[in-house]
Amino acid sequence: MFDLFLSAFATLFVVIDPPGCAPIYAGLISDATQRQATAMAVRACLIASAILILFALFGENLLGALHIQLNSFRLAGGIMLFVIAMDMVFEKRTQRREERAEKVRAHNAQTPEVDDVSVFPMAMPMIAGPGSIATIMLLMGRAEGTRQTLVIMAAMAAVMVLTLIALIAAKPLMRLLGTQVEAVITRLLGVLLAALAAQYVIDGVKAVLG
Repeated sequence: MFDLFLSAFATLFVVIDPPGCAPIYAGLISDATQRQATAMAVRACLIASAILILFALFGENLLGALHIQLNSFRLAGGIMLFVIAMDMVFEKRTQRREERAEKVRAHNAQTPEVDDVSVFPMAMPMIAGPGSIATIMLLMGRAEGTRQTLVIMAAMAAVMVLTLIALIAAKPLMRLLGTQVEAVITRLLGVLLAALAAQYVIDGVKAVLG
């Protein structure tokens, strides 16, 4: 069970990427007080968790309603995660996140009050984006029985707690790490995600051919 927890935790951590979310969030809440920033971080993580739980519990039924086999989703999800991994390795994902955040900052500059960024872009699509939704559905598709389901949900909860901590500590964290260290961490996580994505594709191909 610990191996399952570790595997699910590592996969979700890499996809959600709390160290990568922190600098984006720090830029978005530059004009907010620490109290406002903490409140928005809590809301973002709660909303993202609700979205991921929804897809974890009912995603397979949704696939069934659309007449999509789980093995097909494994293949598609693995390919999509591999693309995300390549973006992380070559810094494309961070660039897109920063461009999205810059649009929000530009909008905030036109209004005197601090806009709430907890729902967009933090909860969706930065935390509960297509990659994390596909990942939680893939993990739940491999779960056998209630115990394994609970282990995967516990791994997701642990990642969300770390994400919350990263967002709350975003400003001091960025002063501590710096952009170069954050870039190295993102690339390393991208390599790990590429290997995990390849495993999903291999599992899907084996299930189809076997």
